[in-house]
Amino acid sequence: MHPALQGLMTIFIGVGGCVGYFYFSNQLLDKVLFPPRGPNAGRNINQANMIRPWLFLAPAMIALGLYLAYPVIETIRLSVTERIPGGGYKFVGLANYTQMLGEPKFWEALKNNFLWLIIVPAFSTAFGLLAAQLTDRIRWGNIAKSLIFMPMAISFVGAAVIWKLVYDTRPVDQDQIGVLNAIYLAFGGDEPQQWLTIPLWNSFFLMAVLIWIQTGFAMVILSAALRGIPEETIEAAIVDGANPMQVFFKIKAPQIIPTIVVVWTTITIVVLKVFDIVYAMTNGQWETQVLANYMYDKMFRANDWGVGSASAMVIMLLVTPILVWNVYSARKEMR
Repeated sequence: MHPALQGLMTIFIGVGGCVGYFYFSNQLLDKVLFPPRGPNAGRNINQANMIRPWLFLAPAMIALGLYLAYPVIETIRLSVTERIPGGGYKFVGLANYTQMLGEPKFWEALKNNFLWLIIVPAFSTAFGLLAAQLTDRIRWGNIAKSLIFMPMAISFVGAAVIWKLVYDTRPVDQDQIGVLNAIYLAFGGDEPQQWLTIPLWNSFFLMAVLIWIQTGFAMVILSAALRGIPEETIEAAIVDGANPMQVFFKIKAPQIIPTIVVVWTTITIVVLKVFDIVYAMTNGQWETQVLANYMYDKMFRANDWGVGSASAMVIMLLVTPILVWNVYSARKEMR
């Protein structure tokens, strides 16, 4: 079947199935189970209205159970078992976790993840806040915002390919197509550098890709928060003689701290799960390994599902507290 036709059929079946489900389930509820007639019409209508919201929630709950709850439970099971040659599993307790903790690559991945956690959320939020403040003060601010937000529309793999070209290295006797090497040689560098093979620095070059992507997200959220600041407080500060720097740091920034924290924690969750960029650019080589790529290597290259699942549990344990706190803060803001 032609891919375009297959896509159209998928859309038709998916949308049609959803419409059919909601239509026929409501018909079943109103015409068969709780018909609004007879002596119990009022009670039937009330009961139907109590059940109706669950008809809309049921597909989402089933999908969450199938694609979220079940994988978590299965990952926990795999992390405490070992595959037996020929089929089957045997319980090994915490042996997979012990093996994982004994591998230098795991500690390299954990160290790099913490380095990403320190650098990426801080710079993404700072650049996003700076862009939000500056674009609100210029005439063509909306165009600038569109350009800054544009990387958010690019997949992580696509962004990795773009930046890999930026870091590209050609032999000395050839023209450099990598922007970074071209700049390096223009300012007196002796020979092109293999930027992605330089330990520690290569991690910063990878982080630049995610910062470039997430700055647009931070800018949009923080720009909305800045626009929500009452003009009276800003005008009062200006009347009192405050300069633009004082207005920003002493009037605006304190009022949007909750939003800054939400943006920070959201980017932190993205960082903890980062995989595509590292996989596409270095594949974890040259001391750039991260937890998600380590998990992928163990599960799908080494075929060690036990240790791979154990590393997945580590990622989940790191993400869950931040996610719960983020949801709590968002709900607190809505009250």
